[in-house]
Amino acid sequence: MAVSLVVALAWGQSPIVEVEGGLVQGVASASSGVTVFRGIPYAAPPVGNLRWKRPQPVVKWEGVRLADTFSNICWQPGNAVGTFYGNEFYWKEQTVQSEDCLYLNIWAPADAIGQREKKLPVAFWVHGGAYFNGYGHEITMDGDAWATRGVILVTINYRLGIFGFLAHPELSAETQDGTSGNYGTYDQVAALKWVHDNITQFGGDPSNITVLGQSAGAASIKNLVSSPLSKGLIRNAVIQSGGGISESSGSEAGQQQAEETGKTFMDKFGYTSLKKMRAASAEELLNHFKAEGMGLFRPHIDGILLKESFDDAARNQHLADAEYMIGCTLDDIRPMGKQIDEFCFLRDSIDHRPAYQYLFARKLPGTHDGAFHSAELWYMFHTLDRSWRPMTAADYKLADEVMDCWTNFVKYGNPNGRSSERWHPFTLANPFVMTFNIK
Repeated sequence: MAVSLVVALAWGQSPIVEVEGGLVQGVASASSGVTVFRGIPYAAPPVGNLRWKRPQPVVKWEGVRLADTFSNICWQPGNAVGTFYGNEFYWKEQTVQSEDCLYLNIWAPADAIGQREKKLPVAFWVHGGAYFNGYGHEITMDGDAWATRGVILVTINYRLGIFGFLAHPELSAETQDGTSGNYGTYDQVAALKWVHDNITQFGGDPSNITVLGQSAGAASIKNLVSSPLSKGLIRNAVIQSGGGISESSGSEAGQQQAEETGKTFMDKFGYTSLKKMRAASAEELLNHFKAEGMGLFRPHIDGILLKESFDDAARNQHLADAEYMIGCTLDDIRPMGKQIDEFCFLRDSIDHRPAYQYLFARKLPGTHDGAFHSAELWYMFHTLDRSWRPMTAADYKLADEVMDCWTNFVKYGNPNGRSSERWHPFTLANPFVMTFNIK
């Protein structure tokens, strides 16, 4: 291992590090002093007989894997140009879809690679997309600004839609615990464990991992902090535009309901056996999924990965022992303020560890769509220069402010960092909400 590192440095190349599966080498990123590793496998390709099975260990490779290219993305309907989100985020999209999609990307300070003693904080990002769209290298998502602030950013792909969340009686019969589905969430847990076990090779601290996500990514974070399978892996959590807790218990489907939904779907299209289900082409399955309704397959309470809803886990004090930051945008996809308040009030009243709440209020320039759902992504990754919108100097200043708060939270569990308290926690006595807008 040391020989590989020395040879790489002697040739002026990025260091080679050893991770689960073999040797991997990153490349210089666009920003000086940042190295990016694109497309590192964290699990075996879920193809063939591994379709609709929980993630399996990485397949080892020979030699040095040059991590210079983002991986294929999971099969998904996508967002067509002409739709709002197609025009906003996917107008330059050129991606190959595949079931072989379980890869992650890492941005780190170049001088931290191979330096286990650095122990830099780690941000683990889970993309949104309603559980049937999205990937870890969307146009908004980049780790350069994170790495230049001393934080390692990891983004992941996971299985989506029918490939990620189908439950079925025959699939359950294959498993020792008699459950099926939730493969996309199992992927997220596998990726999180991979990061915990391998991030020291990139200069990261496995005891200081913050999980972050937006929209379905935020719902995924709620699942991760609720799951017993990710216990001990999470230091802090950020929930962006994923609501909070409701007045009643969660209404997520249980295992039996999820299996019934899956069997009804498969029977309708003639996939009446597991052999036929696995023999179907990915394109066929995706087309049926799009025709039948794309909200069919989602995470459910299976008693193993998810024993209870996020709402119940919060009330029962079963959430990960972590610091929390939570919020939404001013013109979000639905009203979320009350649910977010309830979560913050609960944290203060039960755990006495109040959360930090924010509201992203900047109405983006160029249209009259306001501070829409996902608008903050341009700012929290500092990728405004990739947007077609006429961003102003004030927008770039706002992006600096957002990034400082987010990276401070990852570093310290406090968005103020080591500075004086400007962003107060949300408590019963002082329900403070940090508002982000241009000055």
